[in-house]
Amino acid sequence: MGRILSGMQPSGRFHLGNYMGALENWVKLQNQYECLFFIADLHALTSSYADTSKMQDNIQEMAIDWLSAGLDPEKNIIFVQSHIKEHAELALLLGMSTPLGWLERVPTYKDKIRDLEGTDKDLHTYGFLGYPVLMAGDIILYKATHVPVGEDQSAHLELTREIVRRFNFLYHKEVFPEPQAVFSKAKVLPGIDGRKMSKSYGNTIPFGAPPEEVTAKIKMMTTDPSRIKKTDPGHPDVCIVHKFQQVFNTEECPVITAQCQAGEIGCVQCKKCLAEKMNAMLADIHIKRTELEKKPGYVKEVLQHGDERAKVIAEKNMQEIKEVMNLL
Repeated sequence: MGRILSGMQPSGRFHLGNYMGALENWVKLQNQYECLFFIADLHALTSSYADTSKMQDNIQEMAIDWLSAGLDPEKNIIFVQSHIKEHAELALLLGMSTPLGWLERVPTYKDKIRDLEGTDKDLHTYGFLGYPVLMAGDIILYKATHVPVGEDQSAHLELTREIVRRFNFLYHKEVFPEPQAVFSKAKVLPGIDGRKMSKSYGNTIPFGAPPEEVTAKIKMMTTDPSRIKKTDPGHPDVCIVHKFQQVFNTEECPVITAQCQAGEIGCVQCKKCLAEKMNAMLADIHIKRTELEKKPGYVKEVLQHGDERAKVIAEKNMQEIKEVMNLL
């Protein structure tokens, strides 16, 4: 098996879009690869450095989310990034030889700065510019062979490969493999208002939410604005509820689509049907999450065990890295 490494930032309550976009795929990959999954608290500091008051709570909540989704702590190494000092150490070493132009051309660098214009966040920092180097260090510290990414993240992984090639060339040894992408067929969910599902927009459905909260969120979803009466022909392509039906109610979706277009089913009934399907599909996750919330000690033990396992690999590989760089 190849080795996979991936992580997520603990930047607030996990939502259903995060699950469908990445975590659901991780659960499948754990049966196909040797996997390391880390909570990227150092990466969270690149944009949330001014307020870290909820960091530890967010880390605990993210671990609960991962476990309730089905990540097995025995199959996988689940750990916290900052607990392994070699992440920061390798990022520093790689930064010595990474050209500035490589970082400035990363597409998401300027995009994210532009998106946050007018907010109170200042991303014109050394840490934010250099986060692709930290990301590269995360991956190659464990000599990962594969990284699960979406199509929009391929530029980041290509930069990692460039850093790998440069390092191996400079120090005359194939220390790191070039990690390959494992493209996930993520199910993209919009927010309940039609925009991108994001905590900053307040339009999310929390992951592991109880049935009543899921139902309440579905009732708030925007539907076809041109449809006034139940008998009016609907346009499912502009309806947020329909997009969720396509993901959570695939078998009945074609029938519901036809009924909507013919004015045979109303929006209230359609939302009720969706709520029943979603709550049935997510019931096990909600139950397991509720149980884990009562066991904070167990969750901490899982992370500590993961930290120990990750540290063994990180220390061994860092020894080799320092040797080829003549730092020992």
